Amino acid sequence: MERAANSITPLPVIPELTTLGRIRGWWRGLAASLAAAPRGAARDRATARLVARLRQLFEEARARRGGENAVRNRAAWIAAIYRGASLPQRAAILRLVTHEFAPDRAELAAAIAEVQAAADADELARAEARLRLALDAPRAKFFALFNLLPDGVKFLVDLRADLLGLIAQDAGLEVLRVELDSLIERWFDPGFLELTRITWQSPALVLEKLMAYEAVHPIASWTDLRNRLDIDRRCYAFFHPRLPDEPLIFVEIALVKGTPGSVQALLDENAPAADPRAADTAVFYSISNTQKGLRGVSFGNLLLKRVIDDLRDDLPNLKVFTTLSPLPGFRAWLDQALRERHELLPAAEVAKFAAAVGHAAPETAIADSLARADWPNTARVAQALRPLMEKLCARYLLREKSGAHPLDHVAQFHLGNGARLNRIYWLADTSARGLRQSYGMMVSYRYDLEEVERNHERFRNGGRLAAAGRVSRLLG
Repeated sequence: MERAANSITPLPVIPELTTLGRIRGWWRGLAASLAAAPRGAARDRATARLVARLRQLFEEARARRGGENAVRNRAAWIAAIYRGASLPQRAAILRLVTHEFAPDRAELAAAIAEVQAAADADELARAEARLRLALDAPRAKFFALFNLLPDGVKFLVDLRADLLGLIAQDAGLEVLRVELDSLIERWFDPGFLELTRITWQSPALVLEKLMAYEAVHPIASWTDLRNRLDIDRRCYAFFHPRLPDEPLIFVEIALVKGTPGSVQALLDENAPAADPRAADTAVFYSISNTQKGLRGVSFGNLLLKRVIDDLRDDLPNLKVFTTLSPLPGFRAWLDQALRERHELLPAAEVAKFAAAVGHAAPETAIADSLARADWPNTARVAQALRPLMEKLCARYLLREKSGAHPLDHVAQFHLGNGARLNRIYWLADTSARGLRQSYGMMVSYRYDLEEVERNHERFRNGGRLAAAGRVSRLLG
């Protein structure tokens, strides 16, 4: 690749890059020059040309050539080239950034030596400051270039999404992710986030984003969306000032009397709207993170606490704050455990189930029954399965772990926030998605405000999971 980059004719220097038209023209010229080449050669040549152009831009960035307009236009060039590149080309660009903006090795060695030679606390503090500057300055200054662009923060969030996907194949990019994470954490500090209630009167662009980003219960139509924003519903989102039309995370809430046991009933477009002032329960039924590039940056804990405070101020009759949550990994876990013949339940219970459904082989009775497409609508099978599935669900949530945390990431989120596993719901989501993910099982996590902090501390310090007695008793 390096030889190819050195053999091509350098691109002409453009004194002022003030319009996207120049960038588009450059891309059209690149595409035309490669159209007649074999596919593999075209890819290699395209990547080499991108690298060559970016080396020139990176050199100008390091030298800080030109005034503010030149710096902004240079950042626009780099962002446009990156956005137009294929994923392998993006990987090459990110490797180039890692190399070209690495700390100066001599400065770094001198700073490390100064830390090691420090004779007292004052010298150590000065040495640590020098070391931090030597480590952070080059790449941090490069990323800061994009703050000059109107969509620069969004560009870096999307770039981080690429990084998260590429690191598995290229561990050398890890240092770039660490450096970018340091900036992302500062830029997305909770103090900068704005809690906004989304209504049917919100800007159309924001409503379209809700439909596109909804990750738990897909929004089927504008009518469906309007139903979710009706008077007995609430929707809140966090926004960042630099991303005014991009919700970072949003939560959908139903205001009801009692706790519903079916998400289909909750989302029924034909059900009449209720008076929210008469509701005693707020049900959080969908929480969606929208930006892949912000994976690992936690907003959910703060979002729910802020929303609960807002709801209590607005509707003082609300006494219960709970979820109706999916179990996205339950079916995959159960199917594997059944295939591997794990001893999940007492043999006597499995034998009783096999006899109830008329199955000759108890060891495969549960798996074979669940493999039938019509099992939810076959009364004898469904009735016999229910107590077993509730026990299996309790085991999955409270005993199956990934390290010290629950295997189920939704359970990990809510229990880590200080909620209590409150109830298991049988066939609460009979949609194709619900059956595919969890055989229709759902659960509720209850946020009792007097217990949240204590539950959170127990989870964090000892991995203890808060669960209602009716759920714990299912484990026997």
